Amino acid sequence: MDSLSQAALGAAIGTAVLGHKIGYRAALWGSALGTLPDLDVLISFGGPVADFTYHRSFSHSLLVLAAISPFLAWLIRRFHPEAPDRGGWLFLVAAVLLTHPLLDAFTIYGTQLFWPLDTTPFGLGSIFIIDPLYTLPLLAGLAAFLLLRRRPHLARRGNAVGLLLSTLYLAWSGAAQQWVELRTHRQLAAMALPHRQVLVQPAPLNTLLWRVLVMTDNGYREGFHSLLDGERPILFKAYRSEPALLSGLEHHWPVERLQWFTKGFYKVGADGQDIVISDLRMGLEPTYVFSFKVGERGNPHPRARPAQQRPVRQDMGRLPGLWKRIWQYPP
Repeated sequence: MDSLSQAALGAAIGTAVLGHKIGYRAALWGSALGTLPDLDVLISFGGPVADFTYHRSFSHSLLVLAAISPFLAWLIRRFHPEAPDRGGWLFLVAAVLLTHPLLDAFTIYGTQLFWPLDTTPFGLGSIFIIDPLYTLPLLAGLAAFLLLRRRPHLARRGNAVGLLLSTLYLAWSGAAQQWVELRTHRQLAAMALPHRQVLVQPAPLNTLLWRVLVMTDNGYREGFHSLLDGERPILFKAYRSEPALLSGLEHHWPVERLQWFTKGFYKVGADGQDIVISDLRMGLEPTYVFSFKVGERGNPHPRARPAQQRPVRQDMGRLPGLWKRIWQYPP
């Protein structure tokens, strides 16, 4: 999730654990710890594909975060000798750190929860990386805690309600995703459309409109389904991919790494002489956040090249159309 959501979740958990003892300081420490794992973006792993695929690895491992929690709790207590609640501090640190990667695992990016024992990138993909309906209850609960500090019972209850609502929203996102997946598979069966993989994920900033990605033998199809569409079919548009461009690059590390990390949801195309792989999970056709040049066309075979990330092209102008699509089925 985005940094604001992670900071808000950490602050809310810190407040729930020790807010009744140390007040706003619990929220401050929780907020700081909630953003700590994402500082791995400051580390260079040796190239754009490595930076892309090693993010959310060791820094988001439940095993690593559990192991460092006692040390961080001890370090924080050094700043607060007047609050010697060892168990409380350890619980605060561990709860904030461990919920960070668990929340990230609800997004599609890929979080290596059990690194180094298992480097599988988990990504449920039931919530967009930024979703106001998840974050606002947390912020409202924290605001209630601060504004009602003279009435501590109500203050704690306000924070707890914010945590509860945000958690219920996560559960809702998973249930909605499962429903759309079931709907999608039924339609694909009725269409008798051969396909390899299906991905259902929310459109930006909401969980009412869902993007459906279907990988086929000669490319992929993209469609959208609103929970308000009823029984009306998902309208797909077909797009081509050119995996033949990778002939001769099968063992090029950036190619292998991207194929693994995207779990097969990628497209291959050419931009002039450049051979480009795009992660279809993050973005909307035709703009994708993560696209990498992995080689150049050659005769008779392509040439491997050090990977270069293509400039990120944001298409914010599509957001009004997506919002309209929630309420209106295409004519």
